[in-house]
Amino acid sequence: MDLRQLEYFVAVAEEQNFTRAAERVHISQSGVSAQIRQLERELGAELFDRSARTVTLTVAGKAALEHARAALAAAGAVGQAVGEVTDLIRGRLTVGMIIGCTLTPLFEALAEFHQAHPGVEISLLEDSSDRLAEGVRTGAVDLALIGTATATPDGLDALTIISERLIAALPGGHPLAKQRRVTLRDLIAYPIVCMPPGTGLRAVFDQACAAQSLQPSIALQASAADAIADLAARGLGVAILSNSMAASYRDRLTARTIDDVETPALLALIWKSAHNPSVRELLVHSRQAFTDFLGLHQ
Repeated sequence: MDLRQLEYFVAVAEEQNFTRAAERVHISQSGVSAQIRQLERELGAELFDRSARTVTLTVAGKAALEHARAALAAAGAVGQAVGEVTDLIRGRLTVGMIIGCTLTPLFEALAEFHQAHPGVEISLLEDSSDRLAEGVRTGAVDLALIGTATATPDGLDALTIISERLIAALPGGHPLAKQRRVTLRDLIAYPIVCMPPGTGLRAVFDQACAAQSLQPSIALQASAADAIADLAARGLGVAILSNSMAASYRDRLTARTIDDVETPALLALIWKSAHNPSVRELLVHSRQAFTDFLGLHQ
């Protein structure tokens, strides 16, 4: 067996799909399948159950997965150790970002990092906050920008970028716009437009409703703040946004802080280990980029 076969094996295990795994490692699906078959012949056991639409690990595959990840990490560490001695960082860096994110500091950080370390191949992945956090935990993602309801997601290191209260953004002429204070109980009388489950903003909203045994009517869901605001502005519901999000739509929507939701929605950078020199360096650039951005917008 060789490292390439192990890389393909890990990719299929994490993607649970041969096509997506092939796209991830930049070769054809038939190439991935052939290499996995060869690996299975060498090991004398099938690693995947291919009988369903979603590819799943067999008992043998589950036993092999962590060892395969460890072997790939050890091989990467050899190059990183040499790179640190020679002041040259190489390898791959997978960065995650929540769907619909419009904040540019992460892009600025990536540009600065790429200029300083052109030997590192950067991949950018968009997904829900929950899936990105799980990707960081498994090692599929090195660093991610997510929305979260907790300052320190389980098992991860985190840097809080933004911490804001939840806002009800109301269309013109809405009855609640006449009130100075708005509560969750006020809101559940109306259709709600918000982000889908798996996002930090939705987690804060759902937890707050559950704490009061309230069941809101979720009329529409969208991953991008622009879409949520546009739907609310057309009278399709009350938008649930963060403070900075709502501020962008003051010309169309009236913002009211949800008075009894004190838990903030957080935007955070998360990572599992900063032993990787690429992660350490990107964190340096990210901290600077977000510090500059927030300083300009205060």
